Amino acid sequence: MRLTDFWGRLEQAFGPAYARSLAADQSFGALDGRTINESIAQGVETVTIWRAVVSAYPDRVPARLR
Repeated sequence: MRLTDFWGRLEQAFGPAYARSLAADQSFGALDGRTINESIAQGVETVTIWRAVVSAYPDRVPARLR
C-alpha cells in the first residue's frame, strides 16, 4: 500500500484532524508499542500499520477500507 493511500484511508475512517492525532499519539501493541508516525519513520510497511489500525478499531474502519 502506498503512503498516500494509507493516509487517505486513515482520514476517511477517522477524519483528517483525528487521523493526524491518532498517528502521533496512539501507540499500538501490534506495532511493538510504536505510534503510526514512529512506525512509518522506522520503515514498517504501511500495509502492516493499516492492519494494526483495523485490528485496534474494527468498528471504526468501514469494510470498504479494509
